[in-house]
Amino acid sequence: MKCARALVTLLVSAQAVFAQPIDVESLLGTSWYGVYMNNQKAGYAVNGVERNDDGTILVTEDARFQITMATIKQDMRITARRTYSPEGDLISIASEVVDPAGTNTFFGDVRGDKLHLTSVVGGAETQTVLPKPKESLRDAIKLSQLVLDNPKAGNSMEFSVFEPLYKKELTGTSTIEGMEEREFDGVNTKVFKVRTVIAQMGVESIAYVAEDGTTLEDQVAGLITMRLEPENLAKDVSYSNDVIVSNAAMVTTPIANPRKRATLRLEIRGPMDSGHVFNDERQTVEAADGYYLFEGRRYAMKDFTPVHVPITDEAVLPWIKATQFVQSDSPKIIAKAKEIIGDETNALKISRLLSDWVHDNMRSTFSARLTNAIEVLDHLEGDCTEHSILFIALARAAGLPAREVAGLVYVSGGEPGFYFHQWAKVWVGKWIDVDPTFDQPLADVTHIKLAEGDLFEQAKIMPIIGQLKIQEAAAEASE
Repeated sequence: MKCARALVTLLVSAQAVFAQPIDVESLLGTSWYGVYMNNQKAGYAVNGVERNDDGTILVTEDARFQITMATIKQDMRITARRTYSPEGDLISIASEVVDPAGTNTFFGDVRGDKLHLTSVVGGAETQTVLPKPKESLRDAIKLSQLVLDNPKAGNSMEFSVFEPLYKKELTGTSTIEGMEEREFDGVNTKVFKVRTVIAQMGVESIAYVAEDGTTLEDQVAGLITMRLEPENLAKDVSYSNDVIVSNAAMVTTPIANPRKRATLRLEIRGPMDSGHVFNDERQTVEAADGYYLFEGRRYAMKDFTPVHVPITDEAVLPWIKATQFVQSDSPKIIAKAKEIIGDETNALKISRLLSDWVHDNMRSTFSARLTNAIEVLDHLEGDCTEHSILFIALARAAGLPAREVAGLVYVSGGEPGFYFHQWAKVWVGKWIDVDPTFDQPLADVTHIKLAEGDLFEQAKIMPIIGQLKIQEAAAEASE
């Protein structure tokens, strides 16, 4: 399994750290990059810098991805156009995500001290007014600025970049870590190694920048690599990268009875940190000697008394609100939720009714989409992402607080292992994990939660995707 929305986030986040040369006049034009995911070709990108007739500066990024998901070929395109004044102030941002389901657009323009953002997701338009971002042209060309301004190891600069997909301004730091000699265009040239950190997302990248400010390579979170290439080579993509398999943690010994067992103990090795650790009734994760020890447990529901709607607990009410991608205030989603639950008020029974309906009425397909609930309800097809997003929207429309969850789940079969997956958690008097994709009103013990929350929170999994090794832990010795 995989979480398509989080994969989109990874690609958009990679776009956010591309560099542009600081000498705008001398570097007007375009540069082509091959895009590699887990060292396999996954697409290409073309970045450009233009000066408009009115003196404004246009920075463009156009990335196209061609990947395979369980033998199904998928195409996606992500574009961004950022316009700055001659002095470098941000004027506007326009971006698009084009996927098999359609086109989602985002446009923000600065008016005084505000940014007016218009988003069209699933055909529904929303408008938001936010504080003017701090982002400037200086931030877009940060890597070039570092290496062209008396470069020395240890030199660093802070930057800001507004991401309309998240409706957030991300901040980070780029630091020169060293210098080496490389052959570039047949000539030996100095190449600077620059580490960029976006702490809010837990993402680090390593870029190699030539002394003239050209970015030769950018490695994002050890997962995605942008490599400067001739146009014909950059565009040579053959769909060889199956992201479902390449992002999974395979096991050498299959997990016995994975869906019905009461407990499961696992050893997880790889670049996890405290931001990926979640402890609750269903799972416990503890740091051990060189690995993390995971224990999954079956929910104890025998003596549990569910709450009834309407729910009044102020602590969980924020998770009833509609969001940009979970449009639980849509009349069609509200109507569908009422149709499914009827007069039921028991929160646990409502959750089960909604989970059963989503599982029974959706056709399972793999797709690289920027998913939203309205489109899923319209088409009733998709993978774990679409199943969970629709369930969450219906739950919120029915009055149940619900959240997105991402992580890994065990899948048996030809290539047994723990695959990237998305499910949901819902408040029924306590938080429970629900997996409508697997028809589980209570998620089984093989679900490893690594992120919890919206698209932005899920992006924090990027540094560990495809880099974990998992094996069943030895049974504890009896007293």
